Amino acid sequence: MKTNFDIIVVGGGGSGLAAAVSSAEHGASVLLLEKQPTLGGTTGIAVGSFTANRTRLQARSGIKDSIEGHHADAGLFPTPEIEARNNDALRRFFLSHAADTLHWLMNMGLAFHGPSPEPPNRVPRMHNVVPGAKAYIATLHLRLLKLGGEVLVNAPVRRLVQNAAGTVTGVVAECSGTLVEFQATRGVVLAAGDYANCPDTISRFKGDRFSTIEGINPNADGDGHRLASSVGVKLLNMDVTYGPELRFVPPPGRTFQQLLPASGFGARLLGSMLPLVPRFIMSALIRRLLVTWQHPENSLFDDGAILINREGRRFCDETLWPEREIAVAAQPAKECYILLDQELTQRYSQWPNFISTAPKIAYAYVADYVRLRPDIAAEATSLDSLARLRDLPPDALRRTVSEVNAERNTFGRSPLEGERWCLLGPAKPYFTTTEGGAAINQQFQTLNENGDPIPGLYAVGQTGLGGQILWGHGLHIAWAMTSGRLVGKLLGQSPDLH
Repeated sequence: MKTNFDIIVVGGGGSGLAAAVSSAEHGASVLLLEKQPTLGGTTGIAVGSFTANRTRLQARSGIKDSIEGHHADAGLFPTPEIEARNNDALRRFFLSHAADTLHWLMNMGLAFHGPSPEPPNRVPRMHNVVPGAKAYIATLHLRLLKLGGEVLVNAPVRRLVQNAAGTVTGVVAECSGTLVEFQATRGVVLAAGDYANCPDTISRFKGDRFSTIEGINPNADGDGHRLASSVGVKLLNMDVTYGPELRFVPPPGRTFQQLLPASGFGARLLGSMLPLVPRFIMSALIRRLLVTWQHPENSLFDDGAILINREGRRFCDETLWPEREIAVAAQPAKECYILLDQELTQRYSQWPNFISTAPKIAYAYVADYVRLRPDIAAEATSLDSLARLRDLPPDALRRTVSEVNAERNTFGRSPLEGERWCLLGPAKPYFTTTEGGAAINQQFQTLNENGDPIPGLYAVGQTGLGGQILWGHGLHIAWAMTSGRLVGKLLGQSPDLH
């Protein structure tokens, strides 16, 4: 087994693959280590949005954009308190390079739909990869292999190796049950994703009450953050998370999107046909993604929908966030169901009231969920019939609705009633992603508490966010790909560092 390389990349998601491909493109020998049996990471299970300014697709649509405009709009997504913690210089640096990264991916054969609007962005900037995010993984993986890069899966990195001067010179990984030391002459790149499913880290930085909430990616357990911290890297914004938020559980088996070709002739054909696809067909495809990945709107609860558990009981005030999500995580199987009566079912069957949305692109209503996700959407003419469809105790459900109506009568609110009922779920609370990451400079060098670089150690993607706040669709994947591309270019062109 070869153990000496120019560059070692830890993590086989979007940022790691981008870093490995870019390194190999610039002539470096590269090894990518992934702890799971397959590549993909959180990027591989995402929808695949890539948000950027001054792109070819914007130009084709006659959209004029600027770095300054995008930089200003990106700051409108977080709350002012969260935005005040953003590394402004690094985010602007990233946004200035994102279009080049998008074009780099397009030159590999990836196709994108868009750009699509997403308020508060003042112009359309969201580009969606076709057919979905797994296309990034398949295309980058094939490109890496063609360039001679090496990939080892089922190879978790256990520790970093440093010399007497403190320079990171390699890693120790577990391969087939044996610890193997790999040497990197130019640098080790941490690209191991986030810590959304690491209860210890969540508890330490965000608080014990959040520790029972899972990450949307069950493998996102903060390996890169732990490795960085073990050699003195400063971690920033570790208490900032996207979520918790309620999301419907994923459908059983492979989704429609996952069945579409992600590389090769089939993917190129899909991309070439995209401009010819009628808008109503594209909307239908996007709506299918909505009912798979998007969260139910909070307006449902403001309008009177209630949450019940598997025992048919209501257990929280549905309008309080994040107490609602914390309460759900304490229920059996950490699951809940959303109950709509006749009036709510009718209201959420047409504009402007929708169950979920990709803003200004597509909207999903009750009928869309019943048709496309029968595993999580059921309708019936009575509470008893509805309960039996989901194996809930009918008497408990009737009692819950009676108690809710008695409470609402006290406050003069409309009761839950009628001959058309809808139950959506199960849904679970998830952390979608985390915003904490290693402190880095614009050369992607990791930094210690004094702001000095840790020689030989670099970080990209969610591991190396560097204090940025990247809320809004498409910024995390754009950063993953951009940081990976740029660190690979930097290290691939550099002489041996140690």
